[in-house]
Amino acid sequence: MIDPKKLDHLRSKYSGSGGDDFHDPEFKRVAALQFSGGKRVQPFSGVSTLLDAPYRPDAPDLAAFGGLDIALVGVPMDLGVTNRAGARLGPRAVRAIERIGPYEHVLRMVPSAACTLADVGDVPLSSRFNLETCHADIQAFYHKVMDAGVVPLSVGGDHSITYSILKALGRGRPVGMVHFDAHCDTGGAYEGSKFHHGGPFRQAVLDGVLDPERTVQIGIRGSTEYLWEFSYESGMTVIHAEDIPKRGIEDVIATARKVVGDGPVYVSFDVDCLDPVYAPGTGTPEVGGVTTREALAILRGLSGIDVIGGDVVEVAPQYDATTNTAQAGAQMLFEILCLSVGALARRKG
Repeated sequence: MIDPKKLDHLRSKYSGSGGDDFHDPEFKRVAALQFSGGKRVQPFSGVSTLLDAPYRPDAPDLAAFGGLDIALVGVPMDLGVTNRAGARLGPRAVRAIERIGPYEHVLRMVPSAACTLADVGDVPLSSRFNLETCHADIQAFYHKVMDAGVVPLSVGGDHSITYSILKALGRGRPVGMVHFDAHCDTGGAYEGSKFHHGGPFRQAVLDGVLDPERTVQIGIRGSTEYLWEFSYESGMTVIHAEDIPKRGIEDVIATARKVVGDGPVYVSFDVDCLDPVYAPGTGTPEVGGVTTREALAILRGLSGIDVIGGDVVEVAPQYDATTNTAQAGAQMLFEILCLSVGALARRKG
């Protein structure tokens, strides 16, 4: 039985109150950003955008990207896959996911209220058929983002897109990276192409835009371990999926933070880092992967590092009728947004 005095207290405090009436200062602050006249925006209405951000396809053509702090960008290109194609539909699938955010309850922040944020649409690609041309277009677009001083958060597309993004973001100095994946993606050129999704980070290191000794790769597993010699030779820190429960989340976080240090960091999240039970909709699924809870805990534990950009890649929605993969991808994007907003605030100081 409930205590009668407690029940009387609850009745006096909450009877007759509306859905936008709160007493806790933190909850009241968040609610004030979401309610208008006792109503919230219907999550199933309007045009779908990445993380329900305002849609600003005009921003890339405006001075200083129209004053944006952070640009959410789609990169619908998957000509670099070595297995199942379909990640070109990733940006559209992630845009269709609603009710991600606005409140991050662990980090206790509303990232959209702490920056000027917009979905600026997709990278314009001059040819859907030519992989090399696509990469030239991607690199040119992100140089434009860098020139405007905007933080890019992207949704692919296959993982090869990260190479050309890093070419722009690391142009002045090599950056560190926290890389979530089942595969190290440090292979060499295959069949005459260096742009495939199994080798972006070897190329980024060799081009001097990625610092291997400030790179940690989390969730690695599967039968292609022999392809990742470059990761070990170059000094990358590799954390295999099976070692995460042995080491514990806190140790993984501490290792990642130590590796990347205080310098600029890019966060790249391939959804095949997750076990296929959570993310079947991807090109190269590998069983025995990271859980969504583990991935979220690690990302949240990185709060405070200097994130200068990030991406979520390899969402191939046609292999997942449940939409769980896109849901997981959108949530990971939201967490990277939170890290980016925190870093942006510290840089502005």
